[in-house]
Parts: sequence; structure tokens; C-alpha cells
Amino acid sequence: MQFLSRWDNQRLSTTIRGIPLVDGLAMEDIASQRWSPSRGDLALPALTLDEAAFAANRDLFLRWCASARVNVAPHAKTPMSPELARSLRAAGAWGTTVANIQQAAVLLASGERRLLLANEIGGLAAGRRLGALLSAYPDVEFHAFADSPAAVAALAETARIAERAELSVLVELGAGRAGARDRTAIEATIAAVLAADRLVLGGVATYEGAAATQDADESLRAIAALLERSIETFALARAAAPQRPLILSAGGSAYFDIVARALAPVAQADGNASMILRSGALFFADHGIYARAFTEIDRRGGLLIDGLRHSAVESFRPALTLWAEVLSRPEDGLAVAGFGMRDASFDQGLPVPLRVFRDGVEQQALAESMSVTRLNDQHAFLSVAHHCALAVGDIVAFGISHPCTCLDRWRVILGLDADGVVTRALPTQFG
Repeated sequence: MQFLSRWDNQRLSTTIRGIPLVDGLAMEDIASQRWSPSRGDLALPALTLDEAAFAANRDLFLRWCASARVNVAPHAKTPMSPELARSLRAAGAWGTTVANIQQAAVLLASGERRLLLANEIGGLAAGRRLGALLSAYPDVEFHAFADSPAAVAALAETARIAERAELSVLVELGAGRAGARDRTAIEATIAAVLAADRLVLGGVATYEGAAATQDADESLRAIAALLERSIETFALARAAAPQRPLILSAGGSAYFDIVARALAPVAQADGNASMILRSGALFFADHGIYARAFTEIDRRGGLLIDGLRHSAVESFRPALTLWAEVLSRPEDGLAVAGFGMRDASFDQGLPVPLRVFRDGVEQQALAESMSVTRLNDQHAFLSVAHHCALAVGDIVAFGISHPCTCLDRWRVILGLDADGVVTRALPTQFG
């Protein structure tokens, strides 16, 4: 419970980035302040969520899932926001995915009762920690990955400590990351699950994104091979557990269309299996890595929903914006903005200037005359065209690339309505 208690009846601290210095302001009173980042009301830098864009992305993807006859357990590691996880489940998500025991603790404490732990947990000590956690939640439906007999042994320890009658284990196969690499390892893992007390074979899992490379065609070949291995592994799992409901799980936010096309028919033909995607970042989209991924999805035919094709590029809308102030124009062609590596993702591309505001009024076309060239801890360096009238004090809205490694820098993200006014604060729980 300690993961959430620090936000109970929270009086906002002046140390929380993005929040103006207002003594004693309660979290639930934020909307009444009518703050707008474009007017400079927030303590900059600040990260905001376009509420309408997030909702549109959610509804679009859930419609696509229903049409493709797959389920989704959105990966909570992207925002680590119990409130957003709850909203996705309420809208129709099958459950929630987590990456480790700490994330599982946060989501269980917030009320989630169907979790997919899409990772190996470690050894026996980790098994005991997970067992102690699950002992407090006997009603939770819980599935975890294993790719070796050692990983199975850790989960058997979990089930023993938690005093569970059964704990579901998905055999993970993989490439480039975790996951059994060959049939011998897969068969050994299945055998270990079947031999263990309190464990049941719950299905098969993989992650296709780990097989991708810098070459698009090579990536598609590698992913196709991995999915074919997943189908073969599912057949082994079905032979080992002929009567059990099984899960077939894969699918991040870049290749979910390929995954569904390959694996959904297998689950449907089985008649007692569920295809579960684990996509998370696409609900936020971005101006970088996922914008490029959506372009590739369109090249593969776009999104087919109830017989109609939709453009992924045109349908998914970036929901996150990073706001910062221009701090300095120290020389011609250079501007320094007040954010850096502590505030923004940079592993999959640098932030992109979108709009510029001066005294709350948008300055048309200024953003087109600049680009971010590098970051240090708390400064962004912008290359600015010679004719650009960007000035100290201007507020710049930036699009980001890779939501996962941007959101984890923030304790609070702020929801914005269609008028750019703050609607709520969304605490994150990255630990």
C-alpha cells in the first residue's frame, strides 16, 4: 500500500514539477484553478496529456481489437498511472500488464484484479517477494512469464508462499531479449511447469519488438519467424494441457497488426484460447518513434475495423506535450530552452517544436523555424533560423518521441481539455 499512500488526500508540494507555488492546494482542486501552460500559468517545464487525444486513441484501438477479435492488457509501465490503467480497463481492456513486482504492487493496491506480469521475475528471492505480495490479494487473476526451469522454480516459490492453489505460467519464447530460444528450452520449461506443485500451464507469450532491427524488411522477416515459433510452441502447450483455457500473448505498439494477423486465427481455431495484446504506448502516440511506426502500419494496409480501412497516421493522435520557456538567445541561430534530459525522452529521437506562445498568444510559424539539436541535464539547445523572432520568455510546446521514457521522468502529468486548460493532475507511480 505504501506505493499509493503518499497521494492520499495529497496537498501538493511546491517541489512537484509543473505545479505552481500554491500552498495547501489539494489534488482535487486543480481543475478549478483554470491553469493554461500556454499562458505561463504552470511551473515550467511541465508535461501535459491531451485528454481528448488519449480518449480517441483508446476508443480507436479498442474498436480495432474488437474487429480483429483480440483482447488487450495495456502495459502499465508506460504511464504507471493507476487512474489511466483503470480508465482503459473500464473502457473494455481485458486486464493490465506490468513488467516487474514493484509495478504489480502498485496496480494491485489501486484495485486491479487481472494482471499479466510480462517478464521473468528473477530467482527464488524474487519468488518469495512476489508470493508475499500475492498473499494479500487472493482474489487476483495473475499470469507470469517463464523461459527456463529456473524461472519456473521461482514462480513455484511464489505460489507456495502465497498459498495459491494454482498460479498461471506463460512459457515465453523470444529473440533479442528474454525468452526460450529453441525447442529444447521450450520443452524443458513446459515440463518444469507440469511437474511443479501449484503451477498450471497458462499459455504462450513472446515480444516481437525485440526481434526488430534497423532494417525494416529484415525486421518483418525476423518477426514472422518468431510468430511462427510462437504458433509451434502454442501447439506444444495445447498438447500438454488439452483441456485448459490458454493465453496466446504478444504485441507491442509498433507491430500489433502483424501479430494479430498471425496469432488471432490460431486462438480462434483452438476454441479455448484468448489472444492478448500488451500494447501500451500507442494510447499516447508521439511525434517520433510511434509516428514512424504508424506510417509503416499504413504501408502494410492500415487499420481494418469492421471491414473499413483507417489510416493509423491520421487516426492516432499524439497526446503528450512538453512545455518549456525560452531562457536565452545567447547568439545568432541559437536558443536555449528550459528542459533537458531530466525532463524529456531522447533515446528514440529528440523533442520536436510544435507551437510557440508569447503572452498567451500563439506566434504563427515560429516553431517551423527551429529544431532541437541536443540536450544536457536541464537545457535544450535549439537551432533557430536567422529570421526567426523567437524571444526570451516565449513558451514552446514540444512533441516527444517514446512516451515510456518521457513519462517516467514525471511524478505528475496534467490533463488538458480542448481549450488547453488543465483539467486534473494524474500522479505517476514509478517508485
